[in-house]
Parts: sequence; C-alpha cells; structure tokens
Amino acid sequence: MKVEIITIGDEILIGQIVDTNSAYMAQLLNAEGFSVVRTTSIGDNADEIKNTLAEAENRADIVLITGGLGPTKDDITKQTLCDYFGTKLVFSEAVFAHLEKYLDKANIVGMNDLNKSQAYVPESAYIINNERGTAPITWFERNGKVIVSMPGVPSEMEWAMSQVLPKLKQTFSAEEIIHQNFLVYGYPESTLAIKLAEWENALPSYIKLAYLPSVGLVKLRLSAKQTEGVVLKKAVNEEARKLRNILGKAIIAEKDTSLETIISNLLKEKKLTVTTAESCTGGNIARLLTSVAGSSAYFKGGVVAYDNAVKENILGVSADDIEEYGAVSLPVAEQMAKGALALLETDIAVATSGIAGPGGGTDEKPVGTVCIAVATQEGVISRQFLFGNQRDRNITRSSVAALVMLKEVIG
Repeated sequence: MKVEIITIGDEILIGQIVDTNSAYMAQLLNAEGFSVVRTTSIGDNADEIKNTLAEAENRADIVLITGGLGPTKDDITKQTLCDYFGTKLVFSEAVFAHLEKYLDKANIVGMNDLNKSQAYVPESAYIINNERGTAPITWFERNGKVIVSMPGVPSEMEWAMSQVLPKLKQTFSAEEIIHQNFLVYGYPESTLAIKLAEWENALPSYIKLAYLPSVGLVKLRLSAKQTEGVVLKKAVNEEARKLRNILGKAIIAEKDTSLETIISNLLKEKKLTVTTAESCTGGNIARLLTSVAGSSAYFKGGVVAYDNAVKENILGVSADDIEEYGAVSLPVAEQMAKGALALLETDIAVATSGIAGPGGGTDEKPVGTVCIAVATQEGVISRQFLFGNQRDRNITRSSVAALVMLKEVIG
C-alpha cells in the first residue's frame, strides 16, 4: 500500500520548526509493511492544501496529514477538508463532552469559544477523539482511498498514530517488508560504495541497499519486499552474511541504533564506569554518553582540559612532555586518560587532544590532527588521526572515533 504524508504549517516552511512528524510516521508505517512514497510540506493556504491533497490522492492509497487543526484563525485544515470533500462542519456532542473532560483533567478552567470550536467536525468523517489535545482526528474514505488528518503537535500526532495505524492495518493488506540495518565505521560513503559495488550489483531485484551517511559513520539498510516464492528472512540473512565477510570488524552494529546507545548497553551489561578528559572535543563525548537515559549508572563525570594548565594541574600531565611532544600528542593524550581514570576512580577513561581548527595547525601537525587515548587499570591504547579542516566535522569525527575505541576496549 502506498502512503503519502503531508505536513501543513507556515512555521515549517520558514524554518521555525523542523518537521519531525514525517520521519516518525514513516518509520512506523515501514515497519508495518506500508510503503511511504512521498512526503510534502506546505503552508497554511487553502488552495495549496487542496491541490496537494488531490495530487497525493491520485498517487497513493493512503494520505496522512498533520497540522493546521488548532482553534485559531490560521488553522484552516479542517474547513479546507470540508470544502475538498464537499461536506460541512457539524457540532458533535460526543467530541464536546470529550473536550470538557480533557480540559478539566488538564486543569484548564472554563470552556471558551475557541475551545468549543474544536467540537465542530466534518460531517462525512469518522472521528477519533484526541487523548493528548483538543483537536480530534478525522478519517475520510473515498474511492477505496483513506485520508486522515491529525494534529501537528508531535506528542498528539504520536498518540494519533497509535490509533490510526491499527485501523489502517484492518482496512488494507500491507505487504511484507524486512529491513536489516548495519552501522559501519572507517569508510567514507564513496569508498564504501566502491568496496561493496560487486556485491550490491548482484543483489536480488527484491532487495535494495540504502546508504545513510553521517559524520564518521555510515548506516547501511537492506530492504526486502514481499516476492512470490521467496522466503524474505532467509534471503536477507544470506546477503547479510556476504556483507559481514566483506566488511568484517568495520560493522560495529547490526541494528538501527546510535553509537552512544551501543556504548551505554555495553557499559551497563558489564557494570563498568567511564569518565572523559577532553580538549579539542570540548565536552562533546561527555554529552553523547549522557544523552542516553540511565547514563548515571556508568558516567561519573568528565574534565574539559582545554588549557595546558588544566592538563597539568588537574590531570597530572607532565609539563616536560607537553614541552617535548606538544599538547597534541599521543603521550599527552595517554596521560590525560590515565589522569582522569585516577581522578574519578572509574574503570575506563577516554581522552582527546587535537587541533579542531580552523587555525592552530602547523606543517608537522596540520588542522585535523587528533590524538585519542583510552585507559583502563590494565593499560592504555592510543591512536593519532588526521581528519580535515572543518572544525565542526573534526569535533564530531573525533568524538565518533573515541567512542569506537571505547567500544573496542569494553569488548
């Protein structure tokens, strides 16, 4: 079944907010075998809404709309849908009763005219009350197609999808779709594509490969669609086996996850604690580690040792070694890691020292030179990298490399 998503709101088009609704909805729909073929963002304009909806209805079996359902004058989606479907707004006692209950539970005193207007709904639509807000969900059916309008507030949309998706599954027979994800480190996207070209070209027609690059990492996704006479899971497993043989240890995860979540799970599983000593990354590694819920179980704290005096006085780095080797050097990174390990009494410490840029580089140590060390009670490992000349990317790539090294040490 083909699905199109339309998000409505001038605030999206002017960049005031980011459309996260489409991504959330697409993930849920794909997991259930619905194929999202297009997402479109448009403004609060009646003609634009009707034209976009007409085009989507011609292409797709299901059209999901979010936004423009509030009680204020700029929220025109509900009336526009009435015009589009040739129906009218009618007062719903059931929706009004739900609104009263919702406002009372939310400790909002008094039903004003704007709130009451939410009880007017399209006469020809099936209505689903909104447990997270005041705007109801409207479900239209015409010529075998389904059009659903939902609130644009992400928490309300998410609740609406919990009601809409089961009803879509009852209405349509979705095809089987299997996704297998891989997280790959150590290859730029173009280099990875060249390495995988022979294998990718030999993939069966019903299995597609997608590259999802980010700074320092590439996600690969194998997607297989229902094909007569083919056991999809077996076919995907066989291609995954071939991919493992090609990439080996460059594959650091085989699911759709983040590197920091992988580290979190490993630290919790092995009951280990970690600390950071960061110079060029400026606390970014600590931010990543603590971005995962429950990180207090393994992260004790960190030191941002930007100045050499902090490296020396807090982490115990030798001033002579800084003088001899430079602040950006493997000996200094190693001492930073060992110093943090002792200072915060953790099982593991990770340290970075580098030249993020855009200035500060030399012929011997150009911008993008980064030294990373990971220390445990058993010893320390360290590596030097040369990334590039873009400051933000250098900080991100350094953080990713540090987490990959951390993962190696954890085992």
